[in-house]
Amino acid sequence: MKETDIIIPVYKPDKRLFKLLDMLEIQTAPVGKIILINTEQCYFDRLIAGTDFWHRYKNVIVRHISKREFDHGYTRKRAVSDSESEYFVMMTDDAIPADEYLLEKLLAPILEGKASMSYARQLPDEDCGIIERFTREFNYPGESLLKSKKDLPQMGIKTFFASNVCAAYDRAVYDELGGFVKHTVFNEDMIYARKLIDAGYTIAYAADAGVVHSHNYSGKQQFQRNFDLGVSHAQYPEVFEGIKTESEGVRLVEKTCRYLLKIKKPFLIVKLFWQSGCKYMGYFLGKRYKKLPFDMVKACSMNREYWK
Repeated sequence: MKETDIIIPVYKPDKRLFKLLDMLEIQTAPVGKIILINTEQCYFDRLIAGTDFWHRYKNVIVRHISKREFDHGYTRKRAVSDSESEYFVMMTDDAIPADEYLLEKLLAPILEGKASMSYARQLPDEDCGIIERFTREFNYPGESLLKSKKDLPQMGIKTFFASNVCAAYDRAVYDELGGFVKHTVFNEDMIYARKLIDAGYTIAYAADAGVVHSHNYSGKQQFQRNFDLGVSHAQYPEVFEGIKTESEGVRLVEKTCRYLLKIKKPFLIVKLFWQSGCKYMGYFLGKRYKKLPFDMVKACSMNREYWK
């Protein structure tokens, strides 16, 4: 197997970055360059001060950019141009490989000719709350799946659901389709995935390739994240228009309610409704961001630098 480059945007990294790099060092699949696109050099320098970082991670390349330069699409697109590998993997700096087989399992559907993109299962961290833990299971179940254009009528948006938290790409197909969009506040992975599906290619969900990745977002953070989600849907109607999205959210709330009752935690239903309401309001306003005052748009967004 040829070496695969790993591309990781980094912002305000903590010690999890060392754990991530250590886990990449022991992968059964050979790793080429690890390209870190770091936003704001001061945070990175603070983390590695007094360590043997450069001696310890000899295949790591770091590119520093300013916060104003960061864009979910263009930053990743530019990083891909630094790679010459036949396949590459996108990750985030808070996603930790669950074991040494992550890359091998993630790349398998592509190497076997079954898919042109594959994404990993996201497993809850130890401190993950009950509701978020169930959400992870809902979005990233234990069964692998191949998705293609024929699944659009039945699966809707789930057909091109994929995540750059950990995803592998066939470089030839990526180049053919023009890669990631240059300008988006969010969702660069799914925008690309829709192009891939429309072009007749297949996406693999590799459930046996796991990364530990979860968040305990507050209601405000859920609102801001889903506002950006709504903005991306409004900005790319050719990707998301005509595809039902709210129904997936309703299904998640219903299944989570039943789960909370089953485990005898009905008091958490209040928290579930609060967080779900924050998600819906954020998404609702995000889809209508063009009608909102500009200062309100910036206040609602999680990625405020985007609007500058």
